[in-house]
Amino acid sequence: MPLDRRQFLKLAGIGGAVLVSGCARPTATPYAADSDEFFFVQLSDTHWGFRGAPNPEAENTLPKAIAAVNALATPPDFVVFTGDLTHTTDDPKERRRRLAQFKDMVSQLKVKDVRFMPGEHDGSLDRSEAFQEFFGATHFAFDHKGVHFVALDNVSDPAARIGEEQLAWLKRDLDAQPADARIVVLTHRPLFPLYPQWDWATGDGERALELLMPRRNVTVFYGHIHQEHHFKTAHIEHHAAKSLIFPLPAPGSQPRRAPLAWDPANPYRGLGFRQVEAEKPVEYKITELPVVKA
Repeated sequence: MPLDRRQFLKLAGIGGAVLVSGCARPTATPYAADSDEFFFVQLSDTHWGFRGAPNPEAENTLPKAIAAVNALATPPDFVVFTGDLTHTTDDPKERRRRLAQFKDMVSQLKVKDVRFMPGEHDGSLDRSEAFQEFFGATHFAFDHKGVHFVALDNVSDPAARIGEEQLAWLKRDLDAQPADARIVVLTHRPLFPLYPQWDWATGDGERALELLMPRRNVTVFYGHIHQEHHFKTAHIEHHAAKSLIFPLPAPGSQPRRAPLAWDPANPYRGLGFRQVEAEKPVEYKITELPVVKA
């Protein structure tokens, strides 16, 4: 008897690595058009333009991820890239060239609702000027099937702050939502001080959390740390996504924040993206999907 979606997730384990190649492929069950339930895909830290160790196939991981998303039996409602679309460069022309290449590549996604956020590699050197030329606003909000999404920019400020203007915008946005609103926050850096020594924090992230804390239904999805990580600030859950270029070590597990070495026997280990199923009552089922060798 074929497994339904909940049976599959129970067997696979939420947050576990699941192959997306081959004949069997996990995916969300199609939801009715009038249902409040849906799923989306989060990709992060593609670092397009990176070359060399520890990823000898840096030019292949993003195309493979795009192909994997396109191969999902049920297309997601939307796709979101949570920053570091490109790898940093001091040359403004090269920055724009990489952003243009990235934009052209992701246009191959079959899902047409694709949203983009900057990472510090995209925006900290020019306060996201080039990013905005290609992708528009660095912070924004939108609603989808009963969930209010808020994308915060904690990278355009070189000091890794959200800033007074954006915090005021966040307060106004939250004040306009009903008390029981389901809120999903998208950021690049973590809002909580995960490991400030490695730049794994937001300078004024606690102020954003103070604004969010009165809300009972808040979940944060972010990138930046190149690994799966789960944390709770009181009732607020924070979930970090894997990278599509190279994994980084667990916070504080070694003296320096150096990328983990490439394993020829297990190429793409530690790389991947995720699908998030939003269900009622307030619940988010996360399935980690790896980039796999063809």
